[in-house]
Amino acid sequence: MAVNRYSKKEIENIRYSGQIAAHALRLVEDNIRAGVSTQALDALAERFIEKSGAVPAFKGYHGFPATLCTSINEVVVHGFPSARKLKNADLIGVDVGTYVNGFYGDTAMSFLIGDTASGLVKKLHQTTRECLYAAIKQCIVGNRIGDVSSAIQAHAEKHGFSVVRDFVGHGVGRHLHEDPQVPNYGEPNTGIKLKPGMVFAIEPMLNIGDYRVMVEDDGWAVRTVDRSMSCHFEHTIAITQDGPEILTLRDNEEYV
Repeated sequence: MAVNRYSKKEIENIRYSGQIAAHALRLVEDNIRAGVSTQALDALAERFIEKSGAVPAFKGYHGFPATLCTSINEVVVHGFPSARKLKNADLIGVDVGTYVNGFYGDTAMSFLIGDTASGLVKKLHQTTRECLYAAIKQCIVGNRIGDVSSAIQAHAEKHGFSVVRDFVGHGVGRHLHEDPQVPNYGEPNTGIKLKPGMVFAIEPMLNIGDYRVMVEDDGWAVRTVDRSMSCHFEHTIAITQDGPEILTLRDNEEYV
């Protein structure tokens, strides 16, 4: 397996792309609410990305039709934006990628619409975010991919949630998807060793119910087999001698 290792200058280029993605996601966060369609959010993000001099990385990728992946409730990832208007208690994952100056950025966040979600759904949302940061803290030189993966699985299962196994995190840089895969489950001290210059998109996907998923007839949207709620968070991070650097950290986002 050939894993790309990037120079400091190249990592700064990935950060530049990732920050456009991060700010697009912040724009979505500022406008997401009940009554807004995911198509409207998609158009907002696309305008911002293009105005910033970047290209929406997902649009046209293997035929994907939109700038954002918008995945509501039991949809895990890769949902299409549509005219459907968001409702109170919806849980929506929004994934955005950007391409500029030869490099990609990739980030995602899930949002609870309104304040009427059940306690269990709120716990799913919080736990998925915690899994992301538990994984990032394992992204240090000398650790292995399995240390990152097992951190997600252990925290998720500790709180009673399952982790999606069919879709995983990945390397990112000059290509949107590079080696290695970064699963959301695994055994500590297994897999490749982490070295300076590696860049990963880490993206825990947790379900309330069964971990199994299926792809819808559109060939893209992935939903839980048992139609239980799912949640997704993602950051692009770089491995450095001084520890992990989050290249898609949003303004005022608390890193815990």
